Amino acid sequence: MNEADEEDLRSQLVLLKEEHRDLDGAIHALEAVPFPDHLQIKRLKKRKLDLRDRILRIEDILFPDIIA
Repeated sequence: MNEADEEDLRSQLVLLKEEHRDLDGAIHALEAVPFPDHLQIKRLKKRKLDLRDRILRIEDILFPDIIA
């Protein structure tokens, strides 16, 4: 992997983590209303899990486990 690819992955990782945090806030806000939209909350949680998986894949590429 060259430096440009690595920098691309790092910037993508920052954006994904930011979106993950934003979704967390949105989920908490929706759950706090008197009559929450459970379908919308479920969709946001699914999106959040998808983001977590993408974040983990990128982190595995950038920071591989090296077994000595």
